[in-house]
Amino acid sequence: MNEQYRDFGTRLRRIDRRHRKLSDGYVTSVNHDGLIIAVPRRRRIRVPFAGIALLAVGVLALKGMVHAQLGPEVYEARIAGLAQGGQIERAGAWVMQPDPLTLWISQQAAGLMR
Repeated sequence: MNEQYRDFGTRLRRIDRRHRKLSDGYVTSVNHDGLIIAVPRRRRIRVPFAGIALLAVGVLALKGMVHAQLGPEVYEARIAGLAQGGQIERAGAWVMQPDPLTLWISQQAAGLMR
């Protein structure tokens, strides 16, 4: 009796696992013997490109505004201070390096701040 109960529990777990996989979507196909089977769809990783682009624009705007507010000399000194820190600070220094787009945003923002 105990072995029958264990086999039944195993079958139930297998059915539940298959049901969970099929609940996310499935594709039907015909086997070589004519049996129609449902195969779970493969999950694809979706990358939120709009969110990543918005984050990049926000970082560029922040860099430009900070550069305009502090000025080039102070900004470079702070970046140099970050570059002397640990790994996270060095990564922050690399991200915050002034690039041509940051300098252009800084010039535009400096004109608006005066």
